[in-house]
Amino acid sequence: MEDFKRLLAYAKPYRRFWPGYLVLSILSVIFGVVNYALIDPLLTVLFQPETIDVQIVKPAFALDPAYFEEIFSYYLTKVMTSSGMLKGLMFVCAFFVVASLLSNITRYLSQRILVNMRTYIMQNIRRDLFNKISNLHVGYFHDQKKGDILSSISNDVTEVQNGVANSFHVLFREPLLILGFLAGLFYMSPKLTMVTLLTLPFSALVIGRISRSLKRKAADTQSLMGRIVSHFEEAISGIRIIRAFNAQKYVRGSFEETNIKHKVSSRNMFNKQEMASPLSEFLGITVAASVLFYGGWLQLHGQLGMDMPAFVVYIGFYWRVLEPAKAMSNAYASIQRGMVSGRRLFAILDVENPIKEKPDAKKLDGFNDKIEFRNVNFAYGQEPVLKNINLEIPKGKMVAIVGPSGGGKSTMADLLPRFYDIADGEIMLDGRNIKDYTLESLISVMGIVTQEAILFNDTVYNNIVFGMENVTPDDVERAARIANAHDFIMQMEHGYLTNIGDRGAKLSGGQRQRLSIARAVLKNPPVLILDEATSALDTESERLVQDALTNLMKNRTSIVIAHRLSTIRNADEIVVLKEGEIIERGTHETLIGAGGMYSHLCQLQNYK
Repeated sequence: MEDFKRLLAYAKPYRRFWPGYLVLSILSVIFGVVNYALIDPLLTVLFQPETIDVQIVKPAFALDPAYFEEIFSYYLTKVMTSSGMLKGLMFVCAFFVVASLLSNITRYLSQRILVNMRTYIMQNIRRDLFNKISNLHVGYFHDQKKGDILSSISNDVTEVQNGVANSFHVLFREPLLILGFLAGLFYMSPKLTMVTLLTLPFSALVIGRISRSLKRKAADTQSLMGRIVSHFEEAISGIRIIRAFNAQKYVRGSFEETNIKHKVSSRNMFNKQEMASPLSEFLGITVAASVLFYGGWLQLHGQLGMDMPAFVVYIGFYWRVLEPAKAMSNAYASIQRGMVSGRRLFAILDVENPIKEKPDAKKLDGFNDKIEFRNVNFAYGQEPVLKNINLEIPKGKMVAIVGPSGGGKSTMADLLPRFYDIADGEIMLDGRNIKDYTLESLISVMGIVTQEAILFNDTVYNNIVFGMENVTPDDVERAARIANAHDFIMQMEHGYLTNIGDRGAKLSGGQRQRLSIARAVLKNPPVLILDEATSALDTESERLVQDALTNLMKNRTSIVIAHRLSTIRNADEIVVLKEGEIIERGTHETLIGAGGMYSHLCQLQNYK
């Protein structure tokens, strides 16, 4: 119930929806009740015209059902006595049509309001999901399967819309219908209605058990759907490796195993869901049969208190009570499925970001002095990655971090923009802990170029400008020239307005990397982090990218992580990391002369 209330909260402010919806729904129910109530005079005119009292007197106004019944009978009698039986029948039929028209018009208008609310809720949920995902810390995506996240964004949102949002009209309008027709039933025969209503709790109990079972099945199905999406995502992103290793049979088998489990789970869930409708209909017929039997028994004993047309109307009223009750039971089954998806969405929305900004955080206006790591320790879970790191990086200097794979080089760079927070120690920037600065201003002084060029399915221009404001085309072209990217961009079909495809699929590795460098040049950050920016390139591309990086690093503070040691020969200081600890530091010549780990790595690369 709390999850349902939370979904409804996305419709705030409610005043834009509820007042109009309630008024229209109440009017729709009133006209619907009137529509069925007109069956009584219609049948009376057709089959019992002799029972109509021609001496009836116009009743005095009173705000109760009896007055409206009597005033209608008065005018019906007046029409029949003055114009004949056929005119009376036309009078009843005209009222019948008008009541039906008004009932359906008001129902349609109320549905329009609910459609507006439904789409408004889904828009807000999707917005919150995207905002949450775009603000989550980097570590969250290392711990979660991408398929589960994508499944929540697509399938779970759809399930919430189909199972919950689309059922709002059932949950809010159908109870009004039930109350309206129940009021008519009690007005016509309180005794008969009270006895027959005693059978409804049994129906509710049966439907409730089915819905609880459906909830469990839906949780399993949605979890398996997340695994299916993961299989698709891995097949798309890893298609070259799959083809290269002839692993189609393996990945198909793995997918088919999950697909079969999902089929079985879905089949069981849908079977349970489909059972709700026929079962509720059977229970409704059973209850209606009980009403007929008990009503017949009362009639035989002279205790029914109504004539045949009135009893037909009573049965019609009772059936109109069962219809919304059946719709509510079906909606409840759908809602159980939707709420499982809703909880999966809330599991993402409720993730607490461990990277917190202090309430009194200061805005960092620039970088003036130095970056300092003081006794920094960091671990992923229980596994230590960095141990007692102490390092100063003065402004304008280039510091290179090298060492064997898994030594903590990239992690060390990730700590500076607070992609992760350290467990012990401090990272200082201009003499203040980086946690004292706002996250936005801290990252604004840094530019990052990684081994994998992160590009988006957009134009060259928008990929370079990405996230920056007040940028002119001349600024973009200047950045591209510095990054050695302008020439190949101009050779493309539409120049800077050419779409580069998903992740820059239409570009070579070197071209993608130079676009990333152009983006960093345009940002013009005082601190530059290069994480193995040339390690995945061929020799020619490396030369072009290295020239672009050299242009980029001029007059900047640079932290360079490198496997190719030829790219860092001129670094002001080289730091060697092994198993999370600094084991050597110095210039290229100093470390070569020391004959330690750095010298050994240079020998392995035939570089001195």
